[in-house]
Amino acid sequence: MDFESKANASTPTENIEFAQPTTTRKPLELLRDTEALLRRPTVAKLSPILPPKLSNRFQSTSSLADDSFKELAEIDLNTITDFELRPARILVGLSLVGFGALMILVLLLYLNTLHPKISTVVQIRQYWYQYIWFVCLGITGMFILGREAMRPMPKRRK
Repeated sequence: MDFESKANASTPTENIEFAQPTTTRKPLELLRDTEALLRRPTVAKLSPILPPKLSNRFQSTSSLADDSFKELAEIDLNTITDFELRPARILVGLSLVGFGALMILVLLLYLNTLHPKISTVVQIRQYWYQYIWFVCLGITGMFILGREAMRPMPKRRK
């Protein structure tokens, strides 16, 4: 009787080589092409239905989008430095803080206008999800701004 398993025998496995893409495309080129594949058929289907003036504007907007995405696709993302992104991050942080504060104000205005007899505790109990959501947006924006404030600035040459 042979009690040794034959499954332990080592057999060489073949190394399968996967085909490499012939051209590597940049992410912004992929975005441009994907957006165009979605937009062009939509414009072609909607243009005959729309009034002539609106159809012309719709088609000119589509061609403007083509030009804009063509310019975007030419940007090399590896050449953008961290310092060049600083204004964009500050604007995003300020936008989140402002939007959060504005939406809390709109929610309070809504509650005080349409439900004036509801007490503050009941308002918070019924609309806590919206309160938390808008407060979290503001806090996220403040974290982004704080992170940018603590980020070291590049030293200037004298």
